[in-house]
Amino acid sequence: MPQYLLSVHHADAEASDAPPEQVLADVAAFNDSLLAEDRMAFAGGLLPASQARVVDATGARVTMHRGTYLPGTEQLGGFWVVRADDLVQALEIAERASAACRLAVEVRPFQEEG
Repeated sequence: MPQYLLSVHHADAEASDAPPEQVLADVAAFNDSLLAEDRMAFAGGLLPASQARVVDATGARVTMHRGTYLPGTEQLGGFWVVRADDLVQALEIAERASAACRLAVEVRPFQEEG
């Protein structure tokens, strides 16, 4: 079954109007529904981008620095890897994810294996 990455991008300080404990409860309920449907392959929330490290071994020497690779305020904050029959179903799952976390959700298919 095809897998899709559902990613959530936001500023570290971004918050919805809803109380954080309500958002966490709604995301937990969404996660439980994915598990019950056998749709979740993996999911995780990330610490703030300030906790990231970038390793670059593409040049003559390896460089490392603190912070995120991407400029700007919006960073990857969390994600789900879900199993869906097709893109239409993945988009339906993303709609539920967006409602739960109260943020926009990007949907990207994984490359086919083989």
